[in-house]
Amino acid sequence: MKLLNYYLADGSKVFGLVEGDQVFNLTQAAEGRPEFASVGAWLRAGELALAEANRLREQLLQTHAESVPFAGLRQAPLVELDARIFCVGLNYIDHAAENNLPAPPSPIFFSKLAAVVIPHQAGIPIPASSTQVDYEAEFALVIGRRADRVSEAEARACIAGFTIMNDVTARDMQVKDKQWFRSKNCNGFGPMGPWIVTADSIADPMVLDISLRLNGETLQRSNTSNLIFSPEVLVSTLSQSLVLQPGDVISTGTPAGIGFHRKPQIFLHAGDRVEVEVSEIGILENFMVA
Repeated sequence: MKLLNYYLADGSKVFGLVEGDQVFNLTQAAEGRPEFASVGAWLRAGELALAEANRLREQLLQTHAESVPFAGLRQAPLVELDARIFCVGLNYIDHAAENNLPAPPSPIFFSKLAAVVIPHQAGIPIPASSTQVDYEAEFALVIGRRADRVSEAEARACIAGFTIMNDVTARDMQVKDKQWFRSKNCNGFGPMGPWIVTADSIADPMVLDISLRLNGETLQRSNTSNLIFSPEVLVSTLSQSLVLQPGDVISTGTPAGIGFHRKPQIFLHAGDRVEVEVSEIGILENFMVA
């Protein structure tokens, strides 16, 4: 299943199911039950909510229920404001190499604020204080079950689904600060979407092609088989010291090809179109705005 949040004409946010080029209102189909108010509410409702979502999907398709076109849909962010977003540095073999660094012995985690997450097709604002805004194509996982000191074998069952993230970064801030927080957390620096694909729809998350296009030109191209640490390793490692909760997101890192390491360097400017594509998930598209 493909699931997202979107706004109705009156501005209210609802939980949606994507089928082909159409979107069904799951909030309405569930007759307003709170666990179907949003993606976050659904994730926190547990496995019974997954079964109920599947039942509602069959019902909606069989009855040819009313739907709206995905094209032109005004989407809402996929995460709640109290969700935790954990990103991973140097997690692709090729990206470590372009930084002239060895593969790290264990995952390098940092955090991104839920407040900077924006949906598919939203504008990414360029901070007035930066002239080096860069892109990072990433494959992300969404937690659906409480994970407290879980093993790698147990970790897969804690993953509710997968999505795409663009870990937008102000490189000049990163270099000046000598750490990552400010450069990764400017307004709008967390594009995520276009939806969550439930884990049961992806047989093997370690064989997915990932790419990034800037104004139609491919600048990043890799495969999740090049990840140094798999989704299961990331979940297990983080859960040894921090209890993960439904709705949390782990973005697994970016492959080689970032603008900062290109010769000449490439940075993002107002009007640029950025697309991140991951096979079996879809395309996350956003535009840069002044």
